[in-house]
Amino acid sequence: MRFAPADEAWDAARHVALGHDVDLESVAPQLAGRTVVALAFPSWTDGRSYSIAHVLRTRFGFSGEIRATGDVLADMLPLLARCGFDAVVLRADQSVETARRALGYFPDGHYQGDVLELRSHREREAVA
Repeated sequence: MRFAPADEAWDAARHVALGHDVDLESVAPQLAGRTVVALAFPSWTDGRSYSIAHVLRTRFGFSGEIRATGDVLADMLPLLARCGFDAVVLRADQSVETARRALGYFPDGHYQGDVLELRSHREREAVA
């Protein structure tokens, strides 16, 4: 997971910011050639951007950076990673050190599959 600074340079030709209420079907054609999609969390309790990231990765095959912005807390990082986010701009009062620790909460992965690992824990054990 990359920790992007809030004031990082923005290239409008390669980067796009999408709201938490975006209709992905209508904006999908505009994502071609984009390297960064920033998804806003207006509140840490609003999970719509998790779903948008998941759909971007799984249905639309977006391979660029998906960045979480807005009200992003350190303890959200494990779920952000599972849904396809690979960069975050943490809320100003959040610690990068705490966020890194949060990413290690589940070192053996989760029971269910996700964007990073499609197989369930049981399926992974069967091959090991």
